[in-house]
Amino acid sequence: MRVLVTGHHGYIGAVVARQLAEAGHDVVGLDAFLYRGCDFGREPQPVEERRGDVRDVTAADLGGFDAVVHFAALSNDPLGDLNPEWTYDVNLKGTLQLARAAKEAGVARFVFSSSCSMYGASGRDDPLDEDAPLKPLTAYAESKVRAEEGLSALADSGFSPVSLRNATAYGVSPRLRLDVVLNNLVGWAFTTGRIRLLSDGSSWRPIVHVRDVGRAVLGVLAAPRELVHDRAYNVGATAENYRIRDLAGLVHEVLPECDVEFAAGASPDPRSYRVDFRRFETAFPEHCPEWTARDGTSELAAAYADVGLTWDDFDGQRYTRLKRLRALIDDGVLDGTLRRQAA
Repeated sequence: MRVLVTGHHGYIGAVVARQLAEAGHDVVGLDAFLYRGCDFGREPQPVEERRGDVRDVTAADLGGFDAVVHFAALSNDPLGDLNPEWTYDVNLKGTLQLARAAKEAGVARFVFSSSCSMYGASGRDDPLDEDAPLKPLTAYAESKVRAEEGLSALADSGFSPVSLRNATAYGVSPRLRLDVVLNNLVGWAFTTGRIRLLSDGSSWRPIVHVRDVGRAVLGVLAAPRELVHDRAYNVGATAENYRIRDLAGLVHEVLPECDVEFAAGASPDPRSYRVDFRRFETAFPEHCPEWTARDGTSELAAAYADVGLTWDDFDGQRYTRLKRLRALIDDGVLDGTLRRQAA
């Protein structure tokens, strides 16, 4: 299968593009390369790649592809808080522009990297399945909800979108992010000797390893059309729902010399949700997650030690998306719409 992976130079996309290539797919990456030079560890084996912005893709760009796997996005809530219009422009308008171009080009399958963050503040103790009410609290989550709605409207006999509502990702990637919860907690511990919580730790969050996201993508690409046509799946494992303070406890078990501390004035995070992943587990039993938070904590600690992660690395722009984009804007690389300035 010839597959276009957008955002292949990003945190999850870098891992998934390589997994797809290793599985025998003909992979082409499309990326704006905003994080070029932000490598962690060894450079991954390259795939064929193109430089571009998903907001500008046309049907002519997608001729000959069997599937699009769409990871390119402004990737978290702090970015949405900085400028919500950027998030809607890239994550919503960009997604639908790409999808319309794919449909026009005859691409049969469109895999959208969505998010469990759209469940927001559930107010329930029981895990939420895909039919639960959506309660997005941020521009990022809202953009994912509206993108799913737009993709559903495009679905027809020749175009099958499927939305993978990924849990919060963690794990080692050639384009590491330290602004996701487990990576961040281990990073604090490794570079400072403290496991620092910015909230009171009471909120629930499901998490999933980046390689398990790739396993899910492999599953939906290989699946018969009736399993993926205009469907949404939560991607993660029901046993991998954690309170943030429990994740901090896991980090303490792996790095027992590090004590847990709370930031001054720490309060509850309003984003709190537990998620049910049984729909995916039933439909794709061979592609269910294999990693646990405990395994991932050990992997991260070993990887940070291997590269000699420092506080300056942790606190700098290299592995934090908001800081990186601010630096590119300040340096005149990006304009006010997050497009590259003319040289």
